[in-house]
Amino acid sequence: MTVETTHEENNAGATALASALPEGWLAVDALDIEAQGVARRADGKVVFIDGALPTELVSAHVNRTKNNWEQATLTALHRESAQRVKPGCPHFGLHAGACGGCKMQHLHPAAQVAIKQRVLEDNLWHLGKVKAEMLLRPIEGPAWGYRFRARLSVRHVRKKETVLVGFHERKSRYVADMGECHVLPPHVNAMLMPLRALIGSLDAIETCPQIELACGDDVTALVLRHLEPLSTGDLAKLRAFAAERPGLQWWLQPKGPDTVRLLDEGGPELSYALPEFGITMPFKPTDFTQVNPHINRVLVSRALRLLEVQRGERVIDWFCGLGNFTLPLATRAGAVLGIEGSEALVARSRENLKRNQAQVSANAELCATEFAARNLFEMTPEQLLADGRADRWLVDPPREGAFALSKALADLHQRTLDTGSPHPGGWQAPQRIVYVSCNPATLARDAGLLVHQAGYRCTAAGVVNMFPHTAHVESIAVFERT
Repeated sequence: MTVETTHEENNAGATALASALPEGWLAVDALDIEAQGVARRADGKVVFIDGALPTELVSAHVNRTKNNWEQATLTALHRESAQRVKPGCPHFGLHAGACGGCKMQHLHPAAQVAIKQRVLEDNLWHLGKVKAEMLLRPIEGPAWGYRFRARLSVRHVRKKETVLVGFHERKSRYVADMGECHVLPPHVNAMLMPLRALIGSLDAIETCPQIELACGDDVTALVLRHLEPLSTGDLAKLRAFAAERPGLQWWLQPKGPDTVRLLDEGGPELSYALPEFGITMPFKPTDFTQVNPHINRVLVSRALRLLEVQRGERVIDWFCGLGNFTLPLATRAGAVLGIEGSEALVARSRENLKRNQAQVSANAELCATEFAARNLFEMTPEQLLADGRADRWLVDPPREGAFALSKALADLHQRTLDTGSPHPGGWQAPQRIVYVSCNPATLARDAGLLVHQAGYRCTAAGVVNMFPHTAHVESIAVFERT
């Protein structure tokens, strides 16, 4: 039986069930990528219901109607899912003013992971016509206190005579009136109300629209966006606030990200460790680093195990960033090339490499490691040949995916099939690719290229629950050359 047939039968069953329900009731049979319950009316029309969960019987208010679907909000629960739980945060919900930072707090964490696994499988099949030969065990971690990076909006509400600091309301540009947030680390959660009071006391109360949070292992950085220069009195208040909280640093951002600077030089450095590899990763608060350090440590370890790299092999780490995977790879491989899109980022990666070369132990000595800048969204077969043969690839792209890279690899494979001749210099495609993705749709698209046009099998795939209580799906997939 094909996957398509299974879905057709499920849809037919859902439509038949809808015909038997009391008027106005809906039977929810799935959850979509936006964490909306999916139901069908008796005429087959799909209804997406905010707040509803699979297996529930509900009533809902329709907010938007199209020819083939409707969007609605839960109004009544007639049969509750066994996986429905009490949200851990008082600001979560469907009510007016509810925080929009989380979408799944009403669903048991284990069920959240199962839903995300299904989203990954469905995307791989429907978008890429790929089915993984093996499903990997999900990578999971703490469901609360995990969010070490966040962008908090700030707004002075004159009518309420208060300052709001937090995420936006659900489906709104307004800032939620948050007194607590349990996906943030406990020490940051405890700072929310004091931060509101601090901003409310500043001369710059009207001109500080944002605070960006970045937590390292020992340092918490708060980046204050300010549209006008801060007064001497305001700077003194920021310093006093930090002095009461060990490890807290203020950074100031008067304009774009390039203008971010530390308020007071000195003190400990913002960094995180990858203890399994003896690696320490310094970073700046506006750099891209993983939101969830607990999951990142496991993810790096899992990716290297799946890559099965040997000491004499050469590995390319595409979209290498600051070296989150590159430097651990350098403790396992024979040679590593990290490739990123900008010279500035490559320079930072080289600096991180140099610092770690000086501190790793003898049994974790780093292999020959280089970094290079490439436009990774305009990769060509010729550039792949120029970067040289590698036994294995680690690919970790942004949400846009790695289409150009996958297409270049597929083009080289097709050349071999068409000509029957080896590539110049004895170049060969990597035997194994481990692809870390933050977007199941672009992973599925690229997987389709790798499997159907580049000569690979998708031997394994699974989800990484980097963002518990949200609909965000991170995943990892393994491709083996046929």
